[in-house]
Amino acid sequence: MSSELTEQQAFLVLNALPNIGPITLNRLLEELGGDPREIFTAGARRLSAVQGVGPVISATITGWREHFDLAREEERMAQAHVAFLTTHDAAYPRLLKEIHDPPIGLYRRGGYDFAQPCIAIVGSRRTTLYGQSVAKRLGADLARLGFCVVSGLARGIDTAAHEGALEAGGKTAAVLGTGIDLIYPPENLGLYRRLEESGAILSEFPFGRRADKQSFAMRNRIVAGICEAVVVVESDVSGGAMITARFAGEQGRQLFAVPGRIDQNSSAGCHQLIRDGATLLTSVEDILSELNYLDGLRPAAIGASAGDVAAGRPANLTDDEARVYECFRGGAMLSPDALASHTDLPAAQLSATLMMLELKRLIAKRADGTFEAR
Repeated sequence: MSSELTEQQAFLVLNALPNIGPITLNRLLEELGGDPREIFTAGARRLSAVQGVGPVISATITGWREHFDLAREEERMAQAHVAFLTTHDAAYPRLLKEIHDPPIGLYRRGGYDFAQPCIAIVGSRRTTLYGQSVAKRLGADLARLGFCVVSGLARGIDTAAHEGALEAGGKTAAVLGTGIDLIYPPENLGLYRRLEESGAILSEFPFGRRADKQSFAMRNRIVAGICEAVVVVESDVSGGAMITARFAGEQGRQLFAVPGRIDQNSSAGCHQLIRDGATLLTSVEDILSELNYLDGLRPAAIGASAGDVAAGRPANLTDDEARVYECFRGGAMLSPDALASHTDLPAAQLSATLMMLELKRLIAKRADGTFEAR
């Protein structure tokens, strides 16, 4: 009986039913009190009274067993170690709930819970070496700063952004335009497995759903919706990344575009976005400035403890960064040799730490080679 469905099962069934969009599903939930089980017990007449729900949709809901094998889906999820997050779950991405048409549920593989702020890096599948290097560097820089890098696991820019974040030891998530069991492109199987181990893979589509133009557009709205900002690295004027950029604008997200050569179509879309008002991006500092994360306002997931706040220490510092930053208390101006003596950090490790503190705008290098706090 439909009334015997658990709340999660009801969400799972509704999410998988054909020809019912997320706007209609969210409207049904709102009209019937937010409990998805109520939708299955309401009856065809009550369902048809909801705006956007006609006899076809109400018949699909009341006869859901003809369209979806719940037991088989749950078995697949268990075998693949896949969770199904609903809008009622704490791990469901917070910002995604705020868009006009959020998915009522997401399949998730991997344990990452989207506690850190997210930035999307998207672009062309047919990219240049320049585009790949920029995407990889941005992915790494953002991951080191505590952001989760979000993209779509596609060839080109998406792959480079994921790899950059992973190589930096940070968090990254992929949103698929297929069922979560389908890996496309197939050569990204290894990347898919690395994402599963240290990040997350998401899809709103049931197992076995193959890609089409509609599914990729739906995927792109999620990529933008999860994130505080979207960065387009390379795209022609008709590329899929331009759809993600449009969603970013509609959802009120910050939009950045990386400039390229004026004689290459691979950057024509980015140049159009810049002309239309996107922020020109040359480094990760442009993102930090626009999002007001400078001067100690860091991503919340790696924020300061109560003790840090009481002591006046900036949030989002690693142990090495905190140790070095403490040396500048009282307005000290210190050379690398002095810092090495104070911290006992190896030269290479100290150099990397100083670079990150500079990137975070917490210290500045003086003309004489010494450093001081900003």
